Amino acid sequence: MIRCKFRKTLALCSAIAVTVGCSSTSESPVTDAQHSVAVSKAAPKNIIMVVSDGMGPAYTTAYRNYVDDATTAEIETVVFDDILVGNASTYPAPVSGYVTDSAAAATALATGVKSYNGAIGVDVDKQPLQSVMHWAKAKGMRTGLAVTSQIVHATPASYIAHNESRKNYNAIADDFYDVRVNGEFVADVMLGGGTSYFEREDRDVLAQFIDAGYAYADSYNRLASIPTGSNVIGLFAPVALPKVLDDKRKNRLEYLTQHAIKHLENDNGFFLLVEASQVDWAGHANDIGSAMAEMHDLAQTLNYLRTYVEENPDTLVILTADHSTGGLTIGANGDYLWFPEYLRNLKASAETMAKALGEQEDVGQYMAQTLGFELNSEELAHFAKVASLDEEARYGAIKAFLDSKTNTGWTSSGHTGVDVEVFAFGAGKQAFTGQIDNTDIAKKIFRFIDNRPHNGDSVDINVELNDGSAGSNDCDFKDDWRCQ
Repeated sequence: MIRCKFRKTLALCSAIAVTVGCSSTSESPVTDAQHSVAVSKAAPKNIIMVVSDGMGPAYTTAYRNYVDDATTAEIETVVFDDILVGNASTYPAPVSGYVTDSAAAATALATGVKSYNGAIGVDVDKQPLQSVMHWAKAKGMRTGLAVTSQIVHATPASYIAHNESRKNYNAIADDFYDVRVNGEFVADVMLGGGTSYFEREDRDVLAQFIDAGYAYADSYNRLASIPTGSNVIGLFAPVALPKVLDDKRKNRLEYLTQHAIKHLENDNGFFLLVEASQVDWAGHANDIGSAMAEMHDLAQTLNYLRTYVEENPDTLVILTADHSTGGLTIGANGDYLWFPEYLRNLKASAETMAKALGEQEDVGQYMAQTLGFELNSEELAHFAKVASLDEEARYGAIKAFLDSKTNTGWTSSGHTGVDVEVFAFGAGKQAFTGQIDNTDIAKKIFRFIDNRPHNGDSVDINVELNDGSAGSNDCDFKDDWRCQ
């Protein structure tokens, strides 16, 4: 049984460390015996991990059609086509079957270990795991994240925190401050939503970060005013950021990524997690308009990152999805047709349209203007009836209307178990080619961090929970895993 002494700081024992104990050795968390991967001598100085939550293969194909120039005979390629290198399986630990949730998938991508659905940075026995972000911090790299969800959501949380349930948002927010690597905060830059979880009556974690020297931004404009190279916590919404169709910044993920990099760049390199979080939420809602808009937000981010890598060729960018959501189909009802042109001029999300519809004097004019295309008499009469429904029913009706106009299909409101695509460019991209597992991505990143230039001397890594308590009682992680 693994035990740690309960002192002012609580050492968390990594389940993938080479030796069992409260801190690992200076060896990589993944040994040659555990995983063998060819790593170029010119390992990347900077590593940017991009996760597009819920983005199954149908999403990238749909996006290609969505942005296609209809005036040409060919369907032009998009950024995803240019950087595709392979596929990854996504299944969780056997206890959760074949279909993963975001928490188990993020834990696999962050730590290289399969876990149960709902797990945040812990294994099937709820033992804390060491992530690639922890390892990068231990190796002297600056670290950060930029996401469009709340920063305590499943994907970003799994790179920093340890919790038995993804739903424990407040405890996860506490971990962002309490979990340390060799005495340092895990992330130097944190950008996304989630003020409600950090600024609470029971504990003001945001104030603690500010007192610890972090610059704080609560708007995109204020983020731009922070001096380059700062430690930053930017929380731009109480929970998640608005849907991109409703946000005042239509390139919000690109913008956050640019600013994260601005503050992370340094001579010893950086590790950055970027998440296009709301592709998944559009899939859960079966909302094709938002799905394509969120994909466009991601594509703009990737185009920026390609330019960045051209100027900084010692940088590696990896993109994958944690799973596919919604069972999106391009074409439905037995008809071999899809009409993405009805999605290209949306002025607001279907959800926002539904909220506003009941307040309109001229329902038809509002819908035609906001949808971005003309409505026939039958469609005008349809929306006149829809306006009398409650908000949830209006939302469903608008989504169903767009599905009908585009001939889009969905098989689920949840996740599906299909493999997802893997994309990579920059230094070391060849390591991700072919058919791999999602855990392989973390294992390869661990090795890249070990073999990167300017790595310095080998170091011990001690991942700690800084809870401020005193005493020397034994702490049994398996039975009382948070030691509280």
